[in-house]
Amino acid sequence: MADDMPKEVRRSWLSRLRDQLTGEPQDRAELLEEMRDAEKRGLLDPDSLQMIEGVISVAELRVRDIMVARSQMTVLNRADPVKKILPVVLESGHSRFPVTGEDRDTIAGILLAKDLLRLSAEGQRDDFDIREVMRPAVFVPESKRLNVLLKEFRTNRHHMAIVVDEYGGVAGLVTIEDVIEQIVGDIADEYDIEDDKPIRRDAEAQYTVHALTRIEDFNEYFDVQLPDQEFDTIGGLVAHEFGRLPRRGDAVAIAGFDFRVLRAERRRIDLLKVISPKDVLTADDADV
Repeated sequence: MADDMPKEVRRSWLSRLRDQLTGEPQDRAELLEEMRDAEKRGLLDPDSLQMIEGVISVAELRVRDIMVARSQMTVLNRADPVKKILPVVLESGHSRFPVTGEDRDTIAGILLAKDLLRLSAEGQRDDFDIREVMRPAVFVPESKRLNVLLKEFRTNRHHMAIVVDEYGGVAGLVTIEDVIEQIVGDIADEYDIEDDKPIRRDAEAQYTVHALTRIEDFNEYFDVQLPDQEFDTIGGLVAHEFGRLPRRGDAVAIAGFDFRVLRAERRRIDLLKVISPKDVLTADDADV
């Protein structure tokens, strides 16, 4: 009777039978479930499982899901002199900057911070023309899948792309680091501080502060009285002052303190640079 079945139907039936006999996963959900079961049985360590889950999620996510929104982009203007550009580059902490033309929907190119700093060090600030050092901008639609984008980044050796919407307007930007962090998790940087030392003195009146530091601990350290009735952490207070979730490089002044965001995740601030109205030197900071 099986010989009377169409070849396509017979092949499909045999494939399903083989999958049931071999226990092969039928879809991504079943594959992940097997990987998680392997982790529970000690066949996979948690970090490996996280990376596998990240690789699978990258194939499902699109650029719009991880991009830096247009309103939060740090951009440079092609017509600005170097004395106006340099402070933005130094204070933001970024390595690449979109350069705009007539408006924010006109991206003329990308400036690498190292190119600007090299020219400044050579004493060529007076005759600086940003167009001489701009790199071409790469544009991608916000609907592009992340696995495809990552392959293009690697093949073409690009690190940043400008995201455009269906009408050709600038929707945001995305970097290769944004994509990689979907696989390996947040990438630590030079601003990391020990969890048991939430406030670190870096220089006179300059500190690195973990955003989860309780306001009462911040007040005790600096001998101040920032309000702690509505918010528990210094990050919550700073975010409230912005009225939105800030991005890296955003700054705000509160009660004489200058707060600059060093690192932020998609749902909260992570690390802050704080300039205090006065220097505070504790016993633990005495060697700074």
